[in-house]
Amino acid sequence: MKITNLEKTEKKLMDMDGAKDTYKQIPISAKDGTPAYSFRVFTIMPGGHTPYHTHEFEHINYIIDGVGAVVRPDGTEQPVSKGDFVLILPGEKHQYKNKANDKPFIIICAVPKEYE
Repeated sequence: MKITNLEKTEKKLMDMDGAKDTYKQIPISAKDGTPAYSFRVFTIMPGGHTPYHTHEFEHINYIIDGVGAVVRPDGTEQPVSKGDFVLILPGEKHQYKNKANDKPFIIICAVPKEYE
């Protein structure tokens, strides 16, 4: 069993092409022995976004705080906010954007442990 707190989890600025003002934390990961999924937390600062990208794994996301948008494969934006869940299927192009001017947009992202 592992019990941790997000405030105790290392926070790193994403250096991935296409990411802007987005921080990543991994409170539960393969190194903890998780059999299937890792939990990542992304904090997207005002004006920031994740890359517009695809991958072969599903994402299961939960919006912890803030107001943002998910960019769909066709380029349209779907508003999301605190309490929303999002399922991104394998191969779906997507991006998260912070739509607030003064508050971080924070999401939990569960992915197969091999993709953390």
